[in-house]
Amino acid sequence: MNIFGKKVDKQIETYQRELIDTHYKEVDNMYRQIRGWRHDYRNHIQVLMALADKGDLDAIKKYLDELNLDLNTVDTVIKTGNAMADAILNSKISLAKSKEIEVDAEAHIPVKLKMSELDLCCILGNLFDNAIEASLALPPEERKIRVYMDMKNTQLYISFTNMTAGGKLKKVGGRFRTTKGDGHGFGLVRVDSIVERADGYISRNSEAGAFTTEILIPQV
Repeated sequence: MNIFGKKVDKQIETYQRELIDTHYKEVDNMYRQIRGWRHDYRNHIQVLMALADKGDLDAIKKYLDELNLDLNTVDTVIKTGNAMADAILNSKISLAKSKEIEVDAEAHIPVKLKMSELDLCCILGNLFDNAIEASLALPPEERKIRVYMDMKNTQLYISFTNMTAGGKLKKVGGRFRTTKGDGHGFGLVRVDSIVERADGYISRNSEAGAFTTEILIPQV
């Protein structure tokens, strides 16, 4: 391997470590929020018990309605069947919502795949980060990301679609042009490398107003 190739490999490795660290922080933040909600709901139960002791049914109903509304605002639970994928997807959904991005997600991973969980999370993290970054170029009311994951015969099908500003994106050197920095390019290289190593398939498609990445990963 030449010096340039070694330099690129080292940069990709550094980017991957930074990506994992970012994911860890996001997941840790999500679970801190969950612990906070659990603490709050213990307090809510105590309030409801106090209202029940007084026999104030109207106050109990009003309080339950408020709790139901609050629960709807914090419900980010995606259950794919893969714990690490759940953590990454839920943390990214939480991040997207904090940036006023609507997320429509349906994800199932019912089988063991021909890749490590770390590689799977690297793919999901990159795709979500790219979709979030592109969404921020739009006004809040137009921001939307669609995520779909499920089996197609013997392969896991992964699809990410995000709304985009302007027309179709152009390719430069066989890749879609981006306004982001070098790290974004290494992220794409890493995703392509993982998919190739798993004997999978990847397709990126830009249409007016939308960008879609589709991936097929074989099961073991």
